[in-house]
Amino acid sequence: MTVGRAWRKSSRSQTGASCVEVSRHLDGIRDSKNPDGPVLRVDVLALVRAVKSGRLDR
Repeated sequence: MTVGRAWRKSSRSQTGASCVEVSRHLDGIRDSKNPDGPVLRVDVLALVRAVKSGRLDR
């Protein structure tokens, strides 16, 4: 549910709608094309650390 939640997307996305948005509380990610759709509940900081460390590489 996205009620009362503030979202942000990259300033590099310009006016495009095909972006990932991150909750300002850093606990969720959603698709900007479907703002009323499902939210992936995740610790965003932990996800970024895992990506940067290569732990999610195939």
